[in-house]
Amino acid sequence: MRVEIVAVGTELLLGQIADTNSRWLGEHLAAAGVGSYFHQAVGDNRERIVTALRTALARSDAVITCGGLGPTQDDITREAIAEVMHVPLERDEATVRRITELFAARGRAMPANNARQADVPRGARTIEQRRGTAPGLICPLGGKVVYAVPGVPHEMEEMYTRAVLPDLRARMAARGEEGVILSRVLRTWGTSESALAELLQGRIDALDAAIPGATGVTLAFLASGIEGIKVRLTARGPTEDVASALLDAEEHEVRAVLHAELGDVIFGVDGVSMEQAVARSLVTRGLTLGVAESLTGGLMASRLVAVPGASAWFRGGVVAYDAAVKHSVLGVPAGPVVSEEAAVAMARGARRVLGAAVGLGITGVAGPDSQEGVAPGTAHVGLSVPGVGELSRALRVPGDRQRVREYSAISALDLLRRTLLDLPEVAGAMSG
Repeated sequence: MRVEIVAVGTELLLGQIADTNSRWLGEHLAAAGVGSYFHQAVGDNRERIVTALRTALARSDAVITCGGLGPTQDDITREAIAEVMHVPLERDEATVRRITELFAARGRAMPANNARQADVPRGARTIEQRRGTAPGLICPLGGKVVYAVPGVPHEMEEMYTRAVLPDLRARMAARGEEGVILSRVLRTWGTSESALAELLQGRIDALDAAIPGATGVTLAFLASGIEGIKVRLTARGPTEDVASALLDAEEHEVRAVLHAELGDVIFGVDGVSMEQAVARSLVTRGLTLGVAESLTGGLMASRLVAVPGASAWFRGGVVAYDAAVKHSVLGVPAGPVVSEEAAVAMARGARRVLGAAVGLGITGVAGPDSQEGVAPGTAHVGLSVPGVGELSRALRVPGDRQRVREYSAISALDLLRRTLLDLPEVAGAMSG
């Protein structure tokens, strides 16, 4: 089953808004094991939307359109789909009543033009709207189908999950594409996509050679900016147990290959963030954390407190941006403050001032100008950890000022995570 995404809206072509819908749909289709080889964006022009739909249907089995289902005159996705289907639009009175009720629930009268949202191509069926006023559409065209969903992201996501994906799965089963498809994402930090691909080329070759028909595992890579590189494993099997076992076996192989060359480069699975990985390591070792930040200006503390239950293990943070604060509050010795020695002193000071078991400090130069003769993009991370001692790392971080700060924050947290792995877990350690 191949699905093409057609994003509708002149604002997308003008760059006024980013097309996050296509990205979201592409990711979730891939996770469901559905191929999506083409994405299009088209403006609010009926002729061009019709051309986009016909092009998509010529090379794909299903099309998902996003946008153009509103009440205004430039919302013409319905009309374009009807033209492609060679059928008229028919007003669905039940949908009109539904829209009227939605407005009434908000204490407002429905404007007359909202009734346009109830126009349905003959032969199509609606997807009930639950978060907005625009219903979606499921429009069959012979053995193919066009789905129309709103352009508002949270409305689109809800309709896709509730109605589009189940319909797609039913169509796949009818085509004999039965079985279960599961995905798992291994999240890494500290290496490049090309390096991962090179290291795992042997596994990819082995999987390509071993896939027997509709059963097997595939590997794919996704660069995710400041959240690292993701390695996605997708398994297809006749049952969920079989697919899950395939994932378990391949995850074991991938971890072994990467650990042999890169150490503990995998920090989490699926939705686990770097700060959640740090939290787990602290909790299972019965440790608390305090941070001292200069370069990152509170970014590390902000990420850490986003973890539910952070008060159980996070003591707090000191943003010592000015050198005088580093000296007077954290006890950094007089002298340069952009150095590994200063970062370690900041970590030591964080432990003392905040009463934490573990201290993490970071200093550096975000740019655009140098400081103390140190070039922009330089970061120094210091750690003070019981049972390990004090250590530091110098980092060179690419990008503009904001990117330097963000990359430095997650790199510092990763250094802490890797360091904690050398400490034993504590039986009965605090949880949270």
